[in-house]
Amino acid sequence: MGCDGGTIPRRDELVRLKKKPEQKDKDAERQFRWKHCNLTQERLQQPIVMCGLGRLYSKQNVIEHLLEGKMPEACVHIKSLKDIKDLNLTANPAYEEAQDDKSAQFICTLIGLEMSGQFRFVALWKCGCVFSERALKEVKDKNCSVCLTPFSEEDVVILNGTQEDMDLMRTRMEARVARLKAEKKAKSDKKIKAKEASTAETMASNGEKDALEAGPSKPITAVKPGNTSHKPIIPNKRALISDKIGDDPTFKKSKQDYSVAKDPKATAVYKSLFTSHDSEKDQKRAHWVTYNPFYN
Repeated sequence: MGCDGGTIPRRDELVRLKKKPEQKDKDAERQFRWKHCNLTQERLQQPIVMCGLGRLYSKQNVIEHLLEGKMPEACVHIKSLKDIKDLNLTANPAYEEAQDDKSAQFICTLIGLEMSGQFRFVALWKCGCVFSERALKEVKDKNCSVCLTPFSEEDVVILNGTQEDMDLMRTRMEARVARLKAEKKAKSDKKIKAKEASTAETMASNGEKDALEAGPSKPITAVKPGNTSHKPIIPNKRALISDKIGDDPTFKKSKQDYSVAKDPKATAVYKSLFTSHDSEKDQKRAHWVTYNPFYN
């Protein structure tokens, strides 16, 4: 039965062929990577950040995983917020959330290409600005075309690149970390040297002050016979102070050998008030200031 009328069966109708493995939809996979967080596979939410390898994350998800200390193996290179960078994205005016499959949420700020994965996009690690790789090649200047921040080749990060791109981004990330450590060490050494210089200057200024307080005269050097060593004799501070006190007329009057009658600067009227005056030596009455027991 069957095959009447000269029907010729095909080979695939007679032979069972091995089924091909189910293949992923490349377009769907590409759109998923550009619209979902690489850490939680949830929808990307602002603020959006990238790591040194060019993967996209929601910043809130990264912070939560860092606080919990449960970072997946694919993201072990993210150890702190210093390992991620906030992205400056340009919203697509034609994007509608209800019809998100037709257009991308963000575009290149320079030439307007949609950031959907059909075109390669890059970001600068220093400033976080995002634009298409085509725009980067057209602009030869080594300053960001958006914010004019200078950058080097190591600062260019390819977003959601291939495996070869990931290997290149890892090399650039390690070079960037090494450069930052070297700059930090250089700044630390510079601060230490500045602190040491400031301390030495302070000690020198304090030494000059001590020398001025000690007096302008240089210390006298005593030399003993047969001895070549010279020891400075420091002037006695008490002697210096006593000399200064002796020069003061107020302290001269407090000495025991001081007498008003012998003071050349005192007037005759002032001298007559004291018992040391000639008119008061032979008087027969008691002195009005002092107590004299002979006249009681």
